[in-house]
Amino acid sequence: MEKELKGNNPVKTLKKIEEFIIPFNPPVQAFEKSIRNTPFRILISILLSSRTKDTVTKGASKKLFNIADTPEKMLKIGEQKIKELIYPVGFYKRKAKNIYEICKKLIQIKKVPDNFIELTNLPGVGRKTANLVLSLAFNKPSIAVDTHVFRISKRLGWANGKKPEIIEQELKKMFPEIFWNKINQTLVGFGQTVCKPQKPLCNICILKKDCPYNIQKKDK
Repeated sequence: MEKELKGNNPVKTLKKIEEFIIPFNPPVQAFEKSIRNTPFRILISILLSSRTKDTVTKGASKKLFNIADTPEKMLKIGEQKIKELIYPVGFYKRKAKNIYEICKKLIQIKKVPDNFIELTNLPGVGRKTANLVLSLAFNKPSIAVDTHVFRISKRLGWANGKKPEIIEQELKKMFPEIFWNKINQTLVGFGQTVCKPQKPLCNICILKKDCPYNIQKKDK
């Protein structure tokens, strides 16, 4: 890589970020804690979270699960009611339709799939969602690359890929498998609070002296 974190030890840096963001109480931590109940709740909550703030997703998930917390109950209340309950998450109409269709499939197969291929065969479930479900619901080593993971991995010089699936593979080569499940929550929390998309708080960041993004910014 052309530029990467000085003295780069990815595992140590990840641990440093994880400890650094604790006082900031990243929304992702409260969100993931709130959905760690059943694989079904985790799957549906992650679906709702796409392009939606975690605080909004948390509220919508709570409203939905208070009324229907199983595939059977979801089908009973119907797509229109699901739509009403999950509003105002992003793309709520499409998500309501996907949730309804997913519930039909889950009743047929009698469980939430615990492998990548079957998960991505469900309506609306892409690579990021499948990897998060594998990690959070089944504790299987996975790296979910969302916008925060994508952005921060490139800022730190950990990855060069132009697509999430390439970033995922680069990170898998860089980190021992035992750390894969920590990457998403840590970098998402970091991105929500400090290493933001616009106007990152480089002046207070624990990595500011060595971060290639911050150094390059100073040089301009």
